[in-house]
Amino acid sequence: MLVASLWFFALLLGLWWLLSDHSTSTYFPPLRVILRRFGQLWLFADVRTGLLPSLLHLLIGFSIAAFLGIAVGALLWALPLLREATSPVVYFLYVLPAPVLIPAALVLFGIGASLSVAIIAFACFWPILLNTVDGMRGTDPLKLDTARSLGLSFRRSLWTVVLPGASPQIVAGLRAGLQVGIILMVVSEEVGATNGIGYFILQAQQNFALTDMWTGIIVLAIVGTALNVLFVAGERIALRWYYGARAVSRER
Repeated sequence: MLVASLWFFALLLGLWWLLSDHSTSTYFPPLRVILRRFGQLWLFADVRTGLLPSLLHLLIGFSIAAFLGIAVGALLWALPLLREATSPVVYFLYVLPAPVLIPAALVLFGIGASLSVAIIAFACFWPILLNTVDGMRGTDPLKLDTARSLGLSFRRSLWTVVLPGASPQIVAGLRAGLQVGIILMVVSEEVGATNGIGYFILQAQQNFALTDMWTGIIVLAIVGTALNVLFVAGERIALRWYYGARAVSRER
């Protein structure tokens, strides 16, 4: 299965290596040169100043967005009047591109880690919030009636009935938020940071160190792929019961 999913990537990598091997272009150096420089920079020198700050910004921002998105989503589900009143504002902010807020965020947070964390948290919050609300609204009414007939409190029903039932869609929102967060991690670091992958790529481009710039792009691709793989693995563990139930229902 793993080989079947990687063959096309390996083919593209091989084509890139062959077609660029004799390149003399400053803008598109040979892949072997890029990989050699990649080893010199990212395996030894720039991990601490380039990669780790970016991952820390993403972790903090995404964690804040996940906590607030699920908590506020549960609140809006529990209070239909509040949900209806805030719906226009929520959807307006959801479709608002987060990068346009960077100039205002620079004024509020200044240049540094707080800017990246704030932009990442803002961008990740909305898909998590909306998926949480939609998932909770899709809870089977019969299950809620059963919980009430059993005398379960609201909080107990939320934890044992609503959240488990909404968890597949909540996880989908978390995955969408993670993808958005990776993009905003780079964008925010290119504008208002002094370290990180985005800052490294921008500085390499401005200094015309284009081979270094390509290594930063490769690092970003590796990080995005690795985070997605780890998230999917965690999702399959957390929702094992859900996928098992779907498999049983398909067999019937």
